[in-house]
Amino acid sequence: MTAHSVRITVNHAAPVPPYEQVRAQLADLISVGRLRQGDRLPSVRQLAADLGLANNTVVRAYRELETAGLVRTRRGSGTQVVAPPSIADSKEKLAQQARLFAISARQLGATDEEALAAIRHALAQADSV
Repeated sequence: MTAHSVRITVNHAAPVPPYEQVRAQLADLISVGRLRQGDRLPSVRQLAADLGLANNTVVRAYRELETAGLVRTRRGSGTQVVAPPSIADSKEKLAQQARLFAISARQLGATDEEALAAIRHALAQADSV
């Protein structure tokens, strides 16, 4: 997905469910200010089509974001970012994502060095987005 110069991707081979990958990436984009209050997210159908996912997968990701207070969905007007999280929330979310990555790395049999190299590579790629 490309909107507001942001990019969402889904790795169908990853142990993390697709809805969680979408939720986490959107939450991260909100927390760092790439998506701001009032920005509209793509429609469920559009994002599902763009990512090759079922509509219900995107619905679940959006519902989780709404439960977290990051977006608001209204029939007829779509889903909008409502407010950026606090710094403490951002740090907790970063720690949560790190835990998910660590679990995935262990499940894949990666060494600490391989996992850290993967993170460094991902950070370098994120800087160029």
